[in-house]
Order: sequence, then C-alpha cells, then structure tokens
Amino acid sequence: MMWNAIKKSLHSSLPESEYGLWIKPLECRLQEGQVMELAGPDRFFCAWVEDRYLELIRSAAREVGGIAEVRLAVAENRPPSFAKGKGGQLLLPGATPPPRLRSLHPAFTFEQFMVGESNLLARSACKALATGDPTFGNCLFMNSSTGLGKSHLTQAVVHQVLRSAPSTRLHYLTAQQFSAEMVKNIRTHSMEQFSKKFITNCDMLLVEDVHTLTGKTKTQEELNTILDYLIKSGCRVILTSALAPGKLAGLDDDFRSRMTSGLVTGIESPDYETRARIIRHKMQTHGLGTDEDLVGFMAENLHGDIRRMESAIIGIKAKSCLRGTPPDLNMVREVVFGLTGGAAAEITGESIRDLIGSQFRLSAEELRSRSRKRSIAFPRQVAMYLTRKFTDRSLADIGSIYNRDHSTVLHAIKTITRDMAQQDAVRRQVEMLCAKLKK
Repeated sequence: MMWNAIKKSLHSSLPESEYGLWIKPLECRLQEGQVMELAGPDRFFCAWVEDRYLELIRSAAREVGGIAEVRLAVAENRPPSFAKGKGGQLLLPGATPPPRLRSLHPAFTFEQFMVGESNLLARSACKALATGDPTFGNCLFMNSSTGLGKSHLTQAVVHQVLRSAPSTRLHYLTAQQFSAEMVKNIRTHSMEQFSKKFITNCDMLLVEDVHTLTGKTKTQEELNTILDYLIKSGCRVILTSALAPGKLAGLDDDFRSRMTSGLVTGIESPDYETRARIIRHKMQTHGLGTDEDLVGFMAENLHGDIRRMESAIIGIKAKSCLRGTPPDLNMVREVVFGLTGGAAAEITGESIRDLIGSQFRLSAEELRSRSRKRSIAFPRQVAMYLTRKFTDRSLADIGSIYNRDHSTVLHAIKTITRDMAQQDAVRRQVEMLCAKLKK
C-alpha cells in the first residue's frame, strides 16, 4: 500500500519518538489518483501534524508515489488512544494539557453577532485577531457598558480560534479569575509556574473586565509584565472593560499605557436599524416570526442593553405559549412596557438620532458625516436642539453623537431657536417631533 511506503520513508528521516507519536497513528482513509486523505484521532492531533509535519509528508508522498495532494481529516467513530490528564481530560501524545477556559456560550459566535455602525470596528478587529490578520495590530482594548456585546465578541474569537487553529495556546479568563489565581500561587510559592503559564506557554491572551483591577496594585504589576512580554513578542491580546481607559481610576499609569498600546475601541448602543436586525433575528430564532410592526415597536422602545431585548422576546414567547395565540401588538406592548416601567423608554440622544433619521430618511452615518448640504445639516441641527432640550447630555456629549465639537452644537441650538421664532414651518416641524418623542 502506498501509505506504508510513505511511512517507511518518513521513518528513516524522523526520530523514532516523533515518528511513533505523530506519523504512526495516521491512517490512509482515501487514495484516488494523485490525492491522498489521511485521518488522525482528533482535531487537536490533526492541527499539530498540519503545523509541523504535513509539508514533510507531502514531500515524501511526491517522491515515493507521485502523490500531488495530501489532506488531513479527523477519523470518524474512532476512540482516541490518548493518555488522560487531571480530571480525565484527554491529552495529545507528548503534549501538555490544553489550557482551561471560561465556559463558552454556544451562540456567542461571529455568525450570530449583529453588525452595525456602533460595533463595526470592534467586530472587525476581533475577527482579524481571531484569524491572525495583522491589519489591526496584535493588541485590542475594547470597552462598552454592560450588555452591548463585549463578551459575545470575545467568546466569538475563542470559538473561531478553537475551530480553525486548535493547537493555539490560548488563555481566556476574567480579571477576577486572573487575580484569584495569582493570589493562590503566591500562597503556594509557585509564582514562577504562574508567570510561565502566561508568558512562555501562551500565544493568545483574553482578559475580560479589567476595570475590576482598580486598586489591586500587585495584580496590575504582574499583568503589566505579562502584557509587556506578550505584546513585544507578537502574541495576540484582547482586553475588555466596562469603562474607557481615561475613566479607569485607581490604575497605574504604566499599566494603563500598556493596555492601550494597540487599538482602543468602544461599542456604542446600537442604532435603530441595528436594534431592528437584532430583534428580528432573535424573534426568528425563538419561532415568533418577523412581523415588522412588532419588530419596529420593540426597536423604538428598547434601547441600549441587548439583554433587555432578549428578555422581552423570551417574555413574549412565554405569554404566546400560555395564551395559545401568536404575538400581537398588545401582547408586545404589555411585555415591553413591563420591562421599561410601564411607559415608553426614556428619551436618549440615540433615540432622538433614530427618530430624526427615520423622519428625514437619513442614516446615522449620514447624520455623522461632514456633509453641509441642507438636506443633512438641517436635520442634524434639529437633532442637536432636541437632544439638548430632552436630555441632560453636555454639549460635548451631544457633539460626539454627530462627530462634531461643542461649538458646532451650540451654533445648531441657536440656529434652530432663531428659525422657530421666525419661521412657522420650522416651529411646527419641531413641535411635531417633540410630540413624537413624548409619545
């Protein structure tokens, strides 16, 4: 058999230990013409062989049998013949145990993540890091308030890496877990082992909720040392926080600088269109259909935290099952207003932006653009005026929503105030928008 001849050639060019561990377990599952498919015990084994021995196998296959292509696949219905590590976990022959990971949510993948203007950069950077694309560098600091998708994106990276490059030495944990593990190693006098785990046995590090390290000087120092080594070595690092770097109090300046030495990006509250896509997708997933009136109502009244949207949809499904009727607007209103305190959601800068966009048929991107055309500039000025009127946002905060500075916001407010006093059409239009917001 051709594979036996190829193995004999490999045996003569490899040390006995390597041949026995990585070549001998392979089996020829298919040979058709110039194509050969080899099967390994599992995906970790196959990933290891592909990284270190596949080119050598292909070279031997060409020389011995004129085989042009050699592929690797996981053997079907084959019990792994590996040793077992602590807790009964299967180990690769001659390999160290894979790192322990936080529990992964099966739905937190890139395929299930709804992309919008508010999260596009964060999603693109995470996807690049997961696939080894150097476009966004090798270090990412990602911040947002709760429920906007930080953990979803972080776990999507882990899912992607485990699927496409399972031999990657990856560590994924929270800052609290890192701190607790460090304290444990200090007490057992095994800090050298702890540092080695994250410095010499790590290709990729993901640490969530670094804002919880405020005031923990020793932990900051240790993580700072680890980050310094990993980043300079070209390893991939992702850090998440509930606060932007500038708002993190109680952090060492050197540690703050190290964390933000790569790309820093935030995830904003999703705009109306993104909320509608999220709600539409989740309703379809729960078998509730995609009635656009129901989707639109929820998108208008559920802002910010995506978990609130999930909670509303679960509530709607429960009521629908109990009553034995498909969801209608009354049922959706009952659930949504129950979540938002019995009334429409509070007026925010983002909800005003969404209303202006829908009334003037403009996207959030157009409202944030540098265009000075009246068809865009006037709605933008109205939006700034209404945001100042109905929220407690500062001029600078309002400006950040529309990619402008505080002086531009102040000019817009003065312009709309003057036009309302001088032009009935503008006054009626603004009053109509005020009524819609209050409703």
